[in-house]
Amino acid sequence: MGLFDSLKRDRKAAETVKSNEEPIVIENTTYEDDIVIEDIEVVEREVVPEVEKDIPLKPIKSFKDKAPVKHVVGQTKVMAIINQKGGVGKSTTAINLSAALGEMGKQVLLVDLDPQGNSSSGLGIEKSRVEHCVYDVLLNDVAVEDVIIPDVCEGLDVIPATINLAGAEVELVAEMARENRLRDSVGSLRGKYDFVFIDCPPSLGLLTVNALVAADKLLIPIQCEFYALEGVTKLLDSMKRVKTRLNPSLDIFGVLLTMYDGRTTLSKQVVEEVRNYFGKIVFDTLIPRTVKLSEAPSFGQPITQYDPSGKGAQSYVDLAKEVINRG
Repeated sequence: MGLFDSLKRDRKAAETVKSNEEPIVIENTTYEDDIVIEDIEVVEREVVPEVEKDIPLKPIKSFKDKAPVKHVVGQTKVMAIINQKGGVGKSTTAINLSAALGEMGKQVLLVDLDPQGNSSSGLGIEKSRVEHCVYDVLLNDVAVEDVIIPDVCEGLDVIPATINLAGAEVELVAEMARENRLRDSVGSLRGKYDFVFIDCPPSLGLLTVNALVAADKLLIPIQCEFYALEGVTKLLDSMKRVKTRLNPSLDIFGVLLTMYDGRTTLSKQVVEEVRNYFGKIVFDTLIPRTVKLSEAPSFGQPITQYDPSGKGAQSYVDLAKEVINRG
């Protein structure tokens, strides 16, 4: 047998297989090697690119552009919304109570003293566009009128906070009269507003001490959950020390129960416990836990605008009436 006999046999077998192959047919279409690509018709269609719509930002006005006040402002009430425990509804209450009072014809100033700036962003203020904030009032001697953003909502002005405020705790340590910085600034606004609310940080540092010294009264939100009274004892001790040495008029205006869920036994027990502990200073109004209250800040609106007919909005309207009636 020659050297190439096996190669010849393999070639003959391959030719036999090739002759027996049939064209592959799929849906009556025969695919062969001689397809001419130039004969394929190309259909062109026009693609219109999507144009991104710019979301209009709220214009930042100056205090000199503030709308005229339509009523005679009486004695200004300065209240610090305070609880050293986080997540109890301080900023939510600061935003929605201020807006509800403003819609009732009151002149309200909201001072955002929390470095997180939730009260500012929750009212639609773009913090990157803010030229001056409460930090500049405390440490750079900027006039408070130059920091106020007027008419954020009906009857509501805001002193915003930015990330700059995060370093204020450390920087205030070396300053003279460090506890009185906010009181000196807010004091110049008495007689221009019916209410001044200070949204405090969740701590008992120098920023909170400034709020305690500047305020006439305290509004303490307490959530209807386990450990509701955790930290309140330390807050009351701090209040007593400030009252003794720095601000003799300081007292508790009211205790507000937030995140109430009437379906749970725990919420009802917390309400009973808090009312037994604080007595008559607890507000009758209970702030419910609702999805709309959680959603409203992401749209930069108070609940009275975002969901005016909801139970969250109604609860803050009821609270505003209680605040007015207490005087």
